[in-house]
Amino acid sequence: MVGRRGARRADVRTLPDPAGALSSVGAAPYADAMSAPLQDLLTRHVDAGTMPGVIASLGRDLDPIVLGTTGPGGAPLDADAIVRIQSMTKVITAVVALHLVEDGALGLDDPVERWMPELADRRVLRTPDAELTDTVPAPRPITLRHLLTNTSGYGMATSDSPVARAMQENRTAAGAEPPVLGAQDWLDALAALPLIVPPGEGWRYHHSFGLLGILLGRVAGRPTGELLHERLFAPLGMPDTGFRVREGQEHRLPPALRHGEDGLEVTEAAGSGFHVGSAPFDESHGELVSTLADLHRFFRALHDGELLSPEHLEALRTDQVPAAAKAEDSFFPGFWDGTGWGYGVSVLTAGPHAGRYGWSGGQGTDVFVDPDGTICLVLTQVEMGERIMGLLGELQEVR
Repeated sequence: MVGRRGARRADVRTLPDPAGALSSVGAAPYADAMSAPLQDLLTRHVDAGTMPGVIASLGRDLDPIVLGTTGPGGAPLDADAIVRIQSMTKVITAVVALHLVEDGALGLDDPVERWMPELADRRVLRTPDAELTDTVPAPRPITLRHLLTNTSGYGMATSDSPVARAMQENRTAAGAEPPVLGAQDWLDALAALPLIVPPGEGWRYHHSFGLLGILLGRVAGRPTGELLHERLFAPLGMPDTGFRVREGQEHRLPPALRHGEDGLEVTEAAGSGFHVGSAPFDESHGELVSTLADLHRFFRALHDGELLSPEHLEALRTDQVPAAAKAEDSFFPGFWDGTGWGYGVSVLTAGPHAGRYGWSGGQGTDVFVDPDGTICLVLTQVEMGERIMGLLGELQEVR
């Protein structure tokens, strides 16, 4: 397996620079007829004020669509804008974790406490709403598989409970804002709390992938950002993807926005904010910035089998969560209807789009990949809310 993995890594190619295609956006008709329904959908939402602008592509090849502006009264949006992709980071770290598995550095069912002793000897709440002291020993350790499938026992608390309040107080609660704790402080604060459910027995969103980011660096023995660059961003030619906006490229970062009572509000100004400048702390548990071109390179290579063994690629895009772990209170109502979770992505398990996989980012970004290799990317910078959720729901029906 290690030999095959090494040979396959040599096949990862630097994809053609799409700058020519990007520079002509707005001056030419759709490169692919299948883009027309997507452009119509996005135009309607820009006109309705769902977002001031958007960058997108639909098809096997990169086919950029760019509409609108960076914000109210802002400059026209550019196809090469750098955007905050937030939870779309999950599939990227999942792929690198599977690289390490294929290299023999760790196994899917290895307890992660070997590298993260902070997670040894876990205790778990008797019920998700129990008092923090009402715990029992966890029946099993947390494994890499648990992190990849959001079943570590840590995650978003979906009710007003003692653990939910504790996560707010110790600043480990998930939200739209960038992290306020460095990786070690965040891990220590999270580890001070009991698990919400036993490992492998319940799906809870988000925190498993913060833990995964820290694990990657510890297994590799170097900063997680360096590992991601070495394994993916450099060989695939993804120059604008990372934890930080590259120095000198700050002007390409549009503002982060959210819908408020009086319209769109700026939560991070253009060219500034958390991802600009030197990192304030170790952000191994954090999330990335990227571009349309970089993300398309990644998902094209992933689907085409350039990044993972056939076994691991199939597992990544297949439901890995046991039925018993899919509680109604895992996430928002109806989440599990015809949907499962693979490694870092949701997967559709029923209906006309069965086999489609992808995920969204909290700042209004989304991707799906169909079994035939069609890739749909939509990148806004408007925080997830009712209007953006409505857009993403309609997005599923553009083909």
